[in-house]
Amino acid sequence: MDFNLKEVFQPKLFGLFGKGHYDGKTFTSDLIAGVIVGIIALPLAIAFGIASGVTPQQGLITAIVAGFLISFFGGSNFLIGGPTGAFIVIVAGIVGQYGMQGLIIATIMAGVFLVVMGVCKMGAIFKFIPYPIVVGFTSGIALTIFSTQMKDFFGLPLDLEVPAGFIPQWRCYFQNIGSIDWIESAMSLFCLIICFTWGRVTKKVPGSLIALIAGTVISILLSRFAGIEFATIGSKFPELAAGLPMPKPVAPEFDYETVKGLVSPAFTIAILCAIESLLAAMVADGATGKQHHANTELIGQGIANIVTPLFGGIPATGALARTMASINNGGKTPVTGIVHALVLLLIYLFLMPYAIYIPLSCLAAILVQVAYNMSEWRTFKYLLRGDRSDVAVLLLTFFLTVIVDLTVAIEVGVVLAIVLFVRRVMQTSHISVLQDNMIAATEDVEKAAMENTDRLEIPSGVEVYEIDGPFFFGLASRFEELEQMKKSGTKVRIIRMRKVPFIDSTGINNLRNLCERTSKRGVTVILSGVTEKVQESLAKFGVDKEIGSENIFPHIIPALAKAREIVEQQ
Repeated sequence: MDFNLKEVFQPKLFGLFGKGHYDGKTFTSDLIAGVIVGIIALPLAIAFGIASGVTPQQGLITAIVAGFLISFFGGSNFLIGGPTGAFIVIVAGIVGQYGMQGLIIATIMAGVFLVVMGVCKMGAIFKFIPYPIVVGFTSGIALTIFSTQMKDFFGLPLDLEVPAGFIPQWRCYFQNIGSIDWIESAMSLFCLIICFTWGRVTKKVPGSLIALIAGTVISILLSRFAGIEFATIGSKFPELAAGLPMPKPVAPEFDYETVKGLVSPAFTIAILCAIESLLAAMVADGATGKQHHANTELIGQGIANIVTPLFGGIPATGALARTMASINNGGKTPVTGIVHALVLLLIYLFLMPYAIYIPLSCLAAILVQVAYNMSEWRTFKYLLRGDRSDVAVLLLTFFLTVIVDLTVAIEVGVVLAIVLFVRRVMQTSHISVLQDNMIAATEDVEKAAMENTDRLEIPSGVEVYEIDGPFFFGLASRFEELEQMKKSGTKVRIIRMRKVPFIDSTGINNLRNLCERTSKRGVTVILSGVTEKVQESLAKFGVDKEIGSENIFPHIIPALAKAREIVEQQ
């Protein structure tokens, strides 16, 4: 089969101008929305960078480079890319264990995984991940983010080493409860109130930006006129006082052992990126009536995650909140995302030196709001009313994410998604033994009409099995169970396959074993209602020759006639 790149890679931006639909009015809308989204992204990019264990400028560089590339190469008209809260836990873990070089390698590997997923047309698969798994991930990540921010929220000493695990973190917090700085805590609470209530004033300017500005101004004023010092970005990263260095390309140093150890974290990053970006794209489609190209989006996300770490950035994906802000402010095309990246670049060049005055307690408050918005606690509570299997999956992924490790949770979640999918397919696929009054000549409506018969008689010595649904490994044991019910005196076994859309290699092997066992007992196997696709699979493995082409029929009527002939001959 020839590979056609155009089938999987169709960036929305590339076809925008050739259609002649892009005009000055659309550009004005994109420009305004891009400026607003760029301002919205500023405090989040800084906060996500620090929370991930890297510097604030690395968070901003990610929003600039990845934001530009995701809009340039992506498959959605509206998706805004950049760092998100979902990556905080995994990035911090990689940086703590492997350092920045390890993070660069892991992000590039994740980008390669995403490109491969897109090229292999796996975009549609992520739509089938069970909702309880997605909610379990996001709620668990939200609680983890909340937990990591308690040190700065309550003003605990900067030199306090907080462990990585959720339970050890809270043990550490309680052990140091006497070190809480109530002034820092008051600043956090003040900024948090702004974050949650500013939307009542206006939704055009985000509360997080107002909290950032207000907290920084108050911090500077109290420092100069009251001698009250707050822990700031400058106190945590004193090297930034000399000015921000311009980002330069970084050549990663690949090492076999490091790459081997980072395969699992890189896969986690790729899965998180795919889930978050495609879910955000689907929500944007629902809000606008447009349609994204899932495989192109995966490839675009992959390109962004391959290039961004070369400039010192961290993993990035589509951000739902920023995407919806773009739509609500008039953004119509990927140009909005490009403008948002350029706005952040200008801020980086001319305003970032003032970032050293931003209080860490203010950033902690912003991330607490992010955690709250991510938590989906209402949805979590709603899903607890579901059946036991869904509740078990929800709680398992949630607690694995919080208590064990996000990487383990992702791996278990993917396996659970596969198991649940197989289980549901098995529930819709079954094999039954038919009686005389159950056989309808309906494999072909036109043929059945010509025969003018509704029910068919099963000759003596003939058994008819009907397979309803895909004949795959999930049905392998069912035939063995039915064989135990075999009637004495059976000479022919008809397997009716009119409702079998496909048969996999396990189904083929199971069918071959059935034929071998039955032939040893002197029973002939006849296949009825075999579709063209199933026929091709049988021919590919040579099963049609083993059964005999004279025993494979497209319709039940000639299959019964053949069975009657065999019985009479014996």
